[in-house]
Amino acid sequence: MNLESVMQELEALGKERTKKIYISNGAHEPLFGVATGAMKPIAKKIKINQPLAEELYATGNYDAMYFAGIIADPNAMTEEDYDRWMDGAYFYMLSDFVVAVTLSESDIAQQVADKWIACGEELRMSAGWSCYCWLLGNRPDHQFSEQKIAGMLELAASAIQDSPARTKFSMSNFIYTVGISYLPLHAKALETAKALEPIEVQLNNTKSKLLQPAGNILKFLERGQLGFKRKYVRC
Repeated sequence: MNLESVMQELEALGKERTKKIYISNGAHEPLFGVATGAMKPIAKKIKINQPLAEELYATGNYDAMYFAGIIADPNAMTEEDYDRWMDGAYFYMLSDFVVAVTLSESDIAQQVADKWIACGEELRMSAGWSCYCWLLGNRPDHQFSEQKIAGMLELAASAIQDSPARTKFSMSNFIYTVGISYLPLHAKALETAKALEPIEVQLNNTKSKLLQPAGNILKFLERGQLGFKRKYVRC
């Protein structure tokens, strides 16, 4: 399949209701409104195709950019490629659920995520913390430095209240992901989460949301799901 045929198939799968949901979360035109599950049959036909993924991402169409992440070859992308994709990631559903997810399946995931976390830019920081969520929720515990993850917990605890809104969400997700999926620091993550709650995130001028990472950890604990790991990160 080429760019034109994929775009035609995506457009045919678009739903107005889904499009409105994406727009309410920050997407903007162009987009079709394709449910992610509806993309799977196309992905099965294409499998991995990095050149096509690059063409799709460059369209600026949200659905095409999302699909690009599904068929991308994470280890064919360099640090510069991931930075370029982040330049095009104009809202969190791209930064955290396309770029960060794709990065998490690469060999350079931690070094790129570390750089983004330290950069001071909201969506890049959000993507960096989100990448660690995907990593910790998929890879074996022994692949991580306990000292490093402990230091990241301390950084999140000290910086979360003064961080931009989207970064707050990802930092909170990181804390409870450590508590759920990284057993060596479960107790430390739960203690950290309890000390921080509630974490208020200002969504706009009138609405805010309270994040409760400790509550999320305890839910998994009650269900006997500590140590949870995803078999796959991407669709």
